[in-house]
Amino acid sequence: MRFVEETKRSLTVAPFECAWGEDLRFGEPGRGCVAFEASAQNDVTLVFRQQPGSQHYHYKMDTSRHYTVILGSHRNKRLKIEVDGNTVVDVAAAGLCCSSSFQSYWISIYDGFISIGQGMHPNNNLLFQWLDPDPNPNVQYVGLSSWDKHVGYRNISLLPLAPPNSIFWSQVEYAYARHRRDAEGQGGGHHASRDDCDQRVLADFLENWDFSDAVFMVGTERKVVPVHKVILAASGDFPFNMDLNGAAIDLPSVSYPLLHSLLEYIYTGSTQVAECQLSSLLELGLQFKVKSLVKCCEETIGSLKAQEKLSEPGKILRVSTRTSGFQTRQFDSFPLKAAPVNAQRIGQFLATGEHSDINIYVNGHGLVAKGHKLILSLSSLPLAKMFTNGMKESSSSDVFFEDVPAEAFFLLLQFMYYGELTVDTGDITSVLVQLLLLSDQFDITILQFECCKRIMESLSESRLTPESLLQDTVCSVLLAVSSVPSCKLLEEICKRNFTTHFDYCTTACTDFVLLDEAIFKDILQATVILQHGDMTVISEERVLDAILTWCMGTCEDWASVDKLLSTSTPEQLFGERLSAIDILLPFVRFPLMQPSILQRMARSNLANHIKAFRQLVAEAIEFSHAGQWTPALYECERFQHRRSSYKELQYISDGDTNGVIYYAGTSFGKHQWMNPVLAKNITVVASSPNSRHTDPKALVSKIYQGTCFAGPCIEDGKKCSWWMVDIGKDHQLMCNYYTVRQDGSTTFMRCWVLQGSMDGRSWTSLRVHENDPTICHPGQFASWPVVGPPALLPFRFFRVVMTGPATGCASNAWNLCICFLELYGYFR
Repeated sequence: MRFVEETKRSLTVAPFECAWGEDLRFGEPGRGCVAFEASAQNDVTLVFRQQPGSQHYHYKMDTSRHYTVILGSHRNKRLKIEVDGNTVVDVAAAGLCCSSSFQSYWISIYDGFISIGQGMHPNNNLLFQWLDPDPNPNVQYVGLSSWDKHVGYRNISLLPLAPPNSIFWSQVEYAYARHRRDAEGQGGGHHASRDDCDQRVLADFLENWDFSDAVFMVGTERKVVPVHKVILAASGDFPFNMDLNGAAIDLPSVSYPLLHSLLEYIYTGSTQVAECQLSSLLELGLQFKVKSLVKCCEETIGSLKAQEKLSEPGKILRVSTRTSGFQTRQFDSFPLKAAPVNAQRIGQFLATGEHSDINIYVNGHGLVAKGHKLILSLSSLPLAKMFTNGMKESSSSDVFFEDVPAEAFFLLLQFMYYGELTVDTGDITSVLVQLLLLSDQFDITILQFECCKRIMESLSESRLTPESLLQDTVCSVLLAVSSVPSCKLLEEICKRNFTTHFDYCTTACTDFVLLDEAIFKDILQATVILQHGDMTVISEERVLDAILTWCMGTCEDWASVDKLLSTSTPEQLFGERLSAIDILLPFVRFPLMQPSILQRMARSNLANHIKAFRQLVAEAIEFSHAGQWTPALYECERFQHRRSSYKELQYISDGDTNGVIYYAGTSFGKHQWMNPVLAKNITVVASSPNSRHTDPKALVSKIYQGTCFAGPCIEDGKKCSWWMVDIGKDHQLMCNYYTVRQDGSTTFMRCWVLQGSMDGRSWTSLRVHENDPTICHPGQFASWPVVGPPALLPFRFFRVVMTGPATGCASNAWNLCICFLELYGYFR
């Protein structure tokens, strides 16, 4: 599974050109991050827009909505952000570009919140942030552009993005930095035990009897020095002799200070030795095949010879892995990072059980591993205390764990030994979530953050469909992490995913009924989670059904609950969650429901038994009768449409390209415009038969028509004329604005109505015009808003119906003489 869309190609963009591609596309409109490397003298320029442009596209000529970020503007002295061609940010930022080498940058956009930084990791090395007061939610394609010089780009990556107020990356960096400081503080000096205050590190076990299973006997005095076979065996080749007293190596000709230097190097990665003893330390390293020590000593000796300096008696030299280019690992906080220990050998000891001193059992699975108390103690403070604080496990060779998942527990052990996490994130419910909880239980901070990171990346992966992810994941993650304080960000991301896939998460399974009231309330109160967004639902009935299901603990729709209330009381149906109904019901936007459904609800048992339900339904019915002009009382959120359920097609000016008919001409954002009737994306029908001057494709053309009309017909015994548009069976529009254009005639309509329908037969009036004199010139554009409850209802069919005779020529008084129609609002 890929968490990052990445293209390794290198490309050079010529002056005043722009590179586009399907691979340069955010997974979610309005939200994403691009990381890249660039080489240029100035003006590294990135453009973000809804559709890709051409090779010769240039942002200065773009009339559509877009963002432009320019690094190194004004001869590499400024940083600029432009919105729709207008400069909104122009700040000093000298030397951002470099023509002699590639520099790495990242730019993220989240609901109009633009962040710019250096490096390949989001939210690190931040240069500038800016919030667009009027966010463009549709930007999705990234264009790599230039100004008057060539710009080279390479290693371009599209990354998933957490909300801008997320502290996730800073939390991870803090955890990494804290462990890194601990690791770097291991070398040299006095190594006091830190059992009482912090996690122990390998340096704490230098010449320490805790978990020791072997000894050196050095010098003529045969001084006994405790060691740990698992550490030495992973560092070199130490042939211990077994006798009645255990494993031992006798070194009568080696002094204790020299042995101490060897062990200090192995346990800490660094040691100090007198210059006159350096050759002896090299020989000891060769004897036990500690390769990294041999390399360090040889490099130091070579450096001294090159300097041709005389040996100074008593001079102390420092020998360290940090100067020898020793191996690095995936996680800087790996407890054995500073030491010259072969992690692969450590892992092999877990697999083979060699040098083990503890048998690890999991209830129901028997023996799962033969482990090493020292290795386990280095990663987990709770385990370290269990093995050293006088508990039965301190002296026993067996340890039993109950109520832990065996597979996840073994992954936990592998992380402790290898310092790497290898797990298929496609199965994050059964493995990563369990591993996350285990890492919290055993206080393995860096593993906890890594699990959180991978789960969030999986939840952000645009290729994962709800069917493959959300049903089994979001609810289970929420249930698992809600009690873990350090996982609040992950909880937030899961709430957001639940909210944006509300229909699926509440119908595909009923796990959500296990969520506690506070979390479920947060999901319903979506604007708090999504900031600029809202919950995505097909209908408000789905929200009501989900609330009733949660309160009952079983999947029911409101009509089924209504039937149950005819034979049961609310106390019997909802039990302890009855009180939550009054809290949760106001999150249902009853005014968005169809009037016929509201009337049914007003007569229901739910209305009879639950006061809050009755009041909210009555309020919605009153709103539906308020007409086009509604009082300020109805301006609260409950009376507004849910923005994120639809794509906003906003009216800007007469004849613009923001409406649904123009959008249909681009196959709904997929290619360049062509007449949507010819593209068969919409259907246009007139009240009179098609003819030269009654041409459906002319009504939605971008070309002005001198003569274009729909002739009269009789409907329900009344004379009328109309043009009708069908936007397709898979599409709906909540219309809040519309535009028409008069043809070249002087037959001006005065009485007409804009109507909407779901089936093309039953029509709802959206805006009624009586004796409206607005149109008074040939070729004139005119636009009107649609307000009140009608603007909240989605429809598939729309038509402009002339209900009274037009002014002008009496013989053509019933001709609807318009040559253009456009509709705006919220589209899905």
